[in-house]
Amino acid sequence: MTRIILPLFIVAATAGCSNLAERFGMETAQPEQAPAAAASAEASVDAQAEVAAPAPAASPIATSGASAEALDTTTAAEREAATRAPASTGATLGTTVASLGSATEPGLWLKTPLVKSEQPGRVTNPTTGKSASVTLIPLDGPATAGSRMSLPALRLIGASLTDLTTVEVSAES
Repeated sequence: MTRIILPLFIVAATAGCSNLAERFGMETAQPEQAPAAAASAEASVDAQAEVAAPAPAASPIATSGASAEALDTTTAAEREAATRAPASTGATLGTTVASLGSATEPGLWLKTPLVKSEQPGRVTNPTTGKSASVTLIPLDGPATAGSRMSLPALRLIGASLTDLTTVEVSAES
């Protein structure tokens, strides 16, 4: 058994060693090229660069910016309407642990296994006491599974974008 495991371990441990010198800044010195050879090498690199395919288009996140403010596409009116106190309280659906969903998906929403069909709802952060009206979207899984919340909704309830936040979920009537 050790005859099999030990060699496999050695192979796995040394698999990435071919570029260790490069990783630690100990690149091997290459011999100096003659000026004419260096010029022809640069010319061939330039010719290859012209033939290369164009770079892929930047992702929406890279072009919009990396800050939460840049990714939040909700308007001030939408944010104000979402934080307005509800006219009547709906049925409490339960609590769930929410994490940041797709930051590029617009709107105020919570994808959760607490609902079976899309419906209006409200999420409350018990830590801050802040709440927001959101669209509750069904998510496959047991009711005890976690949920994903939109970036604007997390910001409205005062939750960290990088932490897991326990929220109270209720349906709006």
